Amino acid sequence: MSGNPGEPAGRSSAAAEHATPGEVYAVPVIRRRFENVLEASRLIIVIPVVFLLVDAAGSFAYGCLIFITTLSDVARETETEKIGGILGRFLVVMDSYLVGATLMIAAYGFYSLFIGGKPSGSRFRLPSWLTMRDLEDLKARVVSMLILVAAITFVDVAVETHDEIGVFYLGIGIAVVIVALTAFLRFGRQMHAPAISGGAPGGDGRRVSQPPGDGAGHQGQLARPGR
Repeated sequence: MSGNPGEPAGRSSAAAEHATPGEVYAVPVIRRRFENVLEASRLIIVIPVVFLLVDAAGSFAYGCLIFITTLSDVARETETEKIGGILGRFLVVMDSYLVGATLMIAAYGFYSLFIGGKPSGSRFRLPSWLTMRDLEDLKARVVSMLILVAAITFVDVAVETHDEIGVFYLGIGIAVVIVALTAFLRFGRQMHAPAISGGAPGGDGRRVSQPPGDGAGHQGQLARPGR
């Protein structure tokens, strides 16, 4: 009889020592329900993802339409100067395809950041160059595509126009935008890197900061001789 009353208390104290903070302190029901609703609200991102994909499909269709009409105009035209002007439309086709690809990258980024990869059995896979772990990766890919679109747009205008002064000023403006976007990519990622790298590595590969004094206290506990 002396051992039976003490066993539940011993087991409960040992379980309390090895339990996580979430297991020791019960979470209120209202808070759990709110957190469930908040977690489910991630599905709202499906709305912009769908419309981004629709916009990308429209951009691809517009490029295909320009390509078909350009081929028909080239087949009917005989003058060399007019043919040269018509060939500039192929740059517009490339521009529209790049815009569609940028919209698709944005859609993939939103989905992978908010929804993709959360369930353990998810089959959502992307190429390695499209893998996005945070908003910095998404911004880097979208801004890179915008720089390419701006460069092709300038070439298209330079091919079709005869206003050299206008092309010159347009080139200066696009060059300033490209330099600004490039600086944003470079310095923005450099400022973001120390925030990620500061701290100890966690179980999921990310860096987790440790409170000051924890490491010294833990070493003191290990060095203290047992009694």
